[in-house]
Amino acid sequence: MNVINDTRGTLEKHMPLLLGLLVALLAGKALKKMFWTVFGMYMALHYSGIHLFG
Repeated sequence: MNVINDTRGTLEKHMPLLLGLLVALLAGKALKKMFWTVFGMYMALHYSGIHLFG
């Protein structure tokens, strides 16, 4: 029974770190997807003759 309590204490101790890493991973994936979407839209407009920045 003591081993189960030690495992639970370790899990509770590291849970904020694991949740933080998960949030950072998901935010990074969302930013990457958003970047490529915006970049693709910009290039589509650019090659169609619409120049946004000059």
